[in-house]
Amino acid sequence: MTATPDEAAQKALALELILDAWDAALARGVAPELLASTAIFAALTDMVDLHGADAVADFCADLPARIRAGEFTMQKD
Repeated sequence: MTATPDEAAQKALALELILDAWDAALARGVAPELLASTAIFAALTDMVDLHGADAVADFCADLPARIRAGEFTMQKD
């Protein structure tokens, strides 16, 4: 499923804002592994509230293959 231009813009903005907050937390001394696990917890909590536990569990079941395929690897210049 391809995102509409508006959805793509919202995703880009959301990622920018989250990465800014991420950098701010690191600058204040939050350990990267604690920040990551807390971010995953917050995201999953919202997803369960919005979509239900079964839908989120199904989504998470696909994560290993998606991770191994490089979907969550960001190239830094």
